[in-house]
Amino acid sequence: QVQLVESGGGLVQAGGSLRLSCAVSGDTFSSYPMGWFRQAPGKEREFIAAISWSGSIKYYADPVKGRFAISRNGATKTVYLQMNSLEPDDTAVYYCAADRTMQAVRTTTALYWGQGTQVTVSS
Repeated sequence: QVQLVESGGGLVQAGGSLRLSCAVSGDTFSSYPMGWFRQAPGKEREFIAAISWSGSIKYYADPVKGRFAISRNGATKTVYLQMNSLEPDDTAVYYCAADRTMQAVRTTTALYWGQGTQVTVSS
């Protein structure tokens, strides 16, 4: 079992930055690829970024390429999402996810999910 707890969301002006954190507990953190998703009101949950268990492979969705960066720290069992140049369209609830493969963690059917953290970007 894996438990995920997100934090770091909030209200920020367009052009600003936020760093989201996802604290992982339970099963072996180092063996799980991790992902970030978001869901805006009235929209489906969408994939944002994923990182392999080693941290050497990263994927990003096109809307966030060049602005967001995913990373992980094995010592603290935490996954981060650094978000720069934020835009009003980035407003959503952000979720972290875990699964046993990179393919699975990039889908909305990933095994484990956090409760989400709200990010609001004002214009």
